[in-house]
Amino acid sequence: MRTILNIIWLLLAGLWLAIGYVLAGIVCCVLIITIPFGIASFRIAAYALWPFGKTVVRRGDAGVMSAIGNVIWFVVAGLWLAIGHLFTGIALCITIIGIPLGIANFKLIPVSLLPLGREIVSTGDPRAFA
Repeated sequence: MRTILNIIWLLLAGLWLAIGYVLAGIVCCVLIITIPFGIASFRIAAYALWPFGKTVVRRGDAGVMSAIGNVIWFVVAGLWLAIGHLFTGIALCITIIGIPLGIANFKLIPVSLLPLGREIVSTGDPRAFA
């Protein structure tokens, strides 16, 4: 079932979201100081491309720099990305077939708000239950 949902997601929303996150990552990597934001954007792009069967967990080694980076990310991009995912998720939930896709869009909100200090893992990974 996960594979079918991922294929439908890829065709309807995932490809476009991933392209957007990759472009944002490339722009962020232009300046040296924003490279961590670019790397986070590339991780979100991979998650946005194939979200079913994956989840986001906190990294235990994330420190103060991740928190500061998350505050900057939230102000510059995170809030707007989360609002976009919220409205897209609501629009996808209008149809019965779109409900799982809308829920996947809602799953992207926390990582789009605060991506630093997070890790995307398979739902079968033991860290997914911690």
